[in-house]
Amino acid sequence: MTIYFYKVWQPYGCFSNFSPHSIEIQGTYWLTVEHYYQAQKFVGSVDAVIIPMIRACETPEEAAALGRCSSRKLRPDWDLAKTTVMREAVLKKFLTHADIRETLLSTGNEVLVENSHCDYFWGCGADKTGQNHLGKILMSVREEIRKLQLKTVFSGELLENRG
Repeated sequence: MTIYFYKVWQPYGCFSNFSPHSIEIQGTYWLTVEHYYQAQKFVGSVDAVIIPMIRACETPEEAAALGRCSSRKLRPDWDLAKTTVMREAVLKKFLTHADIRETLLSTGNEVLVENSHCDYFWGCGADKTGQNHLGKILMSVREEIRKLQLKTVFSGELLENRG
């Protein structure tokens, strides 16, 4: 079975980058994964001044709108870095929040697909031929968390202490 997700109010909505699950990365608090992801586009670029504005957005929709503004200059390595940035944020989200970590683990070995009709990179696209990178990241994070949990059985270290 394939599990499709997209909107935060739908089943498995916690898999969305817009879900209200904050993260802290390198000592900085981010309201959502989307806030963090959009801000990282500008690290080291001439438009880095936008980063605190993205961070201060009240909603992930506002953060996405600021980050997607085509008139701003992205960091030069963005095409190479974006999947690594996304994976770091998604992993942090599921390590931080036990409730959604359990939801992710409850999917077993099912294929996870972001059901975005307009995104052929992160999602499956309208015709389901998209690359589904967000779904692939979630499945990779799910596997990493399983391995971490297995290690904690033997070491006694709490999963929440990883960060």
